[in-house]
Amino acid sequence: MISRRSFSAMIVAGAAAALTLRFAWAAGPPKAQNVVLVHGLFADGSCWSEVIPYLQMAGLNVTSVQNPLTTLEEAVAETQRVLDRQDGPTVLVGHSFSGMIVTEAGVDPKVSALVYVAARAPDAGEDYTALAKTYPTPPASAGIVFDGDEGRLTEAAFLRDFAGDLPEAKAKVLYAVQQPFHKALLTGRTSHAAWRTKPSFYAVSTEDRTINPDLERFMAKRMNATTIELKSSHLSLISHPREIADLILKAGGAA
Repeated sequence: MISRRSFSAMIVAGAAAALTLRFAWAAGPPKAQNVVLVHGLFADGSCWSEVIPYLQMAGLNVTSVQNPLTTLEEAVAETQRVLDRQDGPTVLVGHSFSGMIVTEAGVDPKVSALVYVAARAPDAGEDYTALAKTYPTPPASAGIVFDGDEGRLTEAAFLRDFAGDLPEAKAKVLYAVQQPFHKALLTGRTSHAAWRTKPSFYAVSTEDRTINPDLERFMAKRMNATTIELKSSHLSLISHPREIADLILKAGGAA
């Protein structure tokens, strides 16, 4: 059994390690070789297709995770499998719901920085749903429909509240590849908060109708993230790919 003195020593050592990381990254995150991108609800890995070319042109190795959208544990495990394949410092990027995954999996030693794109950013063990309810409910929530345990956005809600600043033809293509999520996914809670020890970056979508923009601002401020604001729908990674890529490059020490 661990004695009280030993336990206290472990806590102090852990705090010291976190503080050391903060000082080590005070001048910016280490230069990354890789970027791992994770998609959220109502999407698949192709939603990063506009951002990826900019990152590849900068010489980065890029992988877009195919998030299973089943449970948080399984989604984190899939992201971890991709992180395990990386060689060297890696920027971990999440859009929307996958901010939960970034927050949890981001403690991996290979992860040099975190980027949140209009994304959830809970604290360890925090009830994100309860946090979100302290802000006005975004319109997209009313457009979620379920077929048994699987949820998706209606076409009207997808075009208006999820991809509102995209050309309709483009938005309809994205709607066609929308992946359903399982109800169990929404019950998961993170056990870590990687943003407490890793350099963090956040892109707020000021016209977001899927996550309240003021909630995004709150989460970005709480993590002391380097923050940009884009006049964008929830899909800034599609409507503003250059700006999102530039933020990722900054997180990777290349800008």
